[in-house]
Amino acid sequence: MYDREVRYKMEETMNEARIEFTEKGVMHMASRRCQLIGISPASAVLGILTQFKLPREFCLDIPEARISSIGSVLTRTYTNNTIEIRFLRLLSEKEMHRIFVFSAHPNHRNHVMDVRFW
Repeated sequence: MYDREVRYKMEETMNEARIEFTEKGVMHMASRRCQLIGISPASAVLGILTQFKLPREFCLDIPEARISSIGSVLTRTYTNNTIEIRFLRLLSEKEMHRIFVFSAHPNHRNHVMDVRFW
């Protein structure tokens, strides 16, 4: 599926995010906070402590943009406490705009919330 996919441009952003996953089978849910560093409609780069065991599949939540449960798969783990993930679905233009509105990155300072995008 991913080998025939168009490559999307990764844009820098600074948003708070959270990953949720199950531990020990389906016995209990765990949640870890992270920083959304870069995002495209198909993938993202997260800043998270990688010294702990990270799951292969998890859900990504971006609470300030009110985007929840984006199915994700871990693709790469880097030594500088960043990971690269792929989404199981493409993010829509509305969701990308909402993420940029609530971003603390200087490149997205001019993004404003529009009623049509909510």
